[in-house]
Amino acid sequence: MSYREVILDPDTAQPVSNVIGAARRSERNIDELIGICKGVIADGSIVQGEAEFLLKWMETNQDAAHEWPANILYERIGLYLADGVLDDVEKEDLLKLIKQITGGETPETVQSMASTLPLDDPMPHIEFDGRVFCLTGGFTVGSRDNVAKLIEGKGGRCVKAPTLSTDYLVIGIIGSRDWIHSTHGRKIETAVTIRDSGKTPISIVSEEHWIKFI
Repeated sequence: MSYREVILDPDTAQPVSNVIGAARRSERNIDELIGICKGVIADGSIVQGEAEFLLKWMETNQDAAHEWPANILYERIGLYLADGVLDDVEKEDLLKLIKQITGGETPETVQSMASTLPLDDPMPHIEFDGRVFCLTGGFTVGSRDNVAKLIEGKGGRCVKAPTLSTDYLVIGIIGSRDWIHSTHGRKIETAVTIRDSGKTPISIVSEEHWIKFI
């Protein structure tokens, strides 16, 4: 009789295959939620029945409901529906939030996404010498290569994806279709997971904050 070696994840003590499978399911569910949200706001408005449907979906899919950006939407809808009524002000705010999360805002405009992004609060002091940076999104100060050169000129180093050795994830403020979950939102999710694990003091900052230290 042969036995297959089972490798355990050091954080969860669960088989690595199970951990990977759960992560993939969560990603699929987030992508599905983004698709649902796009359909909800396709007519440029949101009604109470649609908000209730989104809330029920997230309550049913808890693995996704507690992942960014679904956790923001979950909390907001739950708050607004706590009294059983979604008023006009809440509808407008919810519509704006969903547009930001799905990339539904006009892509040609420059917008701050701070209201929906998991930025550090308070924002940290940024040091460059010997620090590791990861860049995501579109930057108003130039191309990502130019931003990397600015960082390297001050003694920092840039990597393509956040890891446990990354000090800062810098998010560009140009709103575009790239804000859709399936693209560079992955870097944001990875950085949030690393930060929330407490294993490393990675900071997630906006371009507006980062540029103050250049």
